[in-house]
Amino acid sequence: MEKAEKPQIPDRRQRVQAAETGFAVLKGLARIGGSASLTALSAYLNENPAKVHRYLASLIEEELVIQDPESQQYRLGIEAMFIGLSAMRQSDPIRQAEPALIRLRETLEVTCFIAVMGNKGPVIVRFEEPALPVTVNVRVGSVLPLLTSATGRVFLGLQDDRLVRQLAREEMDKAAAMPDAEKISDLDVFIKQLRDEVQKSHCAVVKDTNLRGISAVAAPVYNYAGQLCGVLTALGATGGFDASVNGKISRQVQEEAKRVSASLGFIGTVSNQSNEI
Repeated sequence: MEKAEKPQIPDRRQRVQAAETGFAVLKGLARIGGSASLTALSAYLNENPAKVHRYLASLIEEELVIQDPESQQYRLGIEAMFIGLSAMRQSDPIRQAEPALIRLRETLEVTCFIAVMGNKGPVIVRFEEPALPVTVNVRVGSVLPLLTSATGRVFLGLQDDRLVRQLAREEMDKAAAMPDAEKISDLDVFIKQLRDEVQKSHCAVVKDTNLRGISAVAAPVYNYAGQLCGVLTALGATGGFDASVNGKISRQVQEEAKRVSASLGFIGTVSNQSNEI
């Protein structure tokens, strides 16, 4: 009596390749907006539609993808949403910025930090300094000005809400009473110019405006929703610190800010954060 042949089990490499393709299909669907036709998704992945359809069928079985019965488009399913929500709960700009701050400190040998917006202004929440630090009177917990610091100018230029404008107005009023302070005659005009500069350069730079003898470069960090959630800043003594928009320090700070943003789920679309005043 002949023995029945044992079913062939795909080897480990085949299983890994299949998993990789399945993940590529799922990630592709997410990156093109979370909803797409088979044709559009296949074109995005540069894959055969029949092959993509097979993997979509498997993803549907696992509730990672669903197909709209009317439009026939594929969308991310409930299990994908659970995964996304779990990842978002773990997304912390402070934690994600730690490797970036260390890289900036070690490669550029500059003091660097990440700040978030508090109820009194930008607050430093993580601080790194090189072996021979520049003496500055800011540390974790320090609140920075909106008008004169690079960090504050990024927030002021990109986060147009009632609190930020109110704090900026209070700073301007205080500065008006100080003879040596930089004078701003029209806050609205100043903010518009600042917003144009920050959006064009993707950073803000200052030289001796907040602290005498200190220059700084700051770049925005965005979360998965495209909202400004932090600002990455490097600073140093003006004499040896290149604070130009296109300089080495600025480029690296911007690159690290982009990395942190990507780790928080940002894919390149900035949300409208403007509120009526």
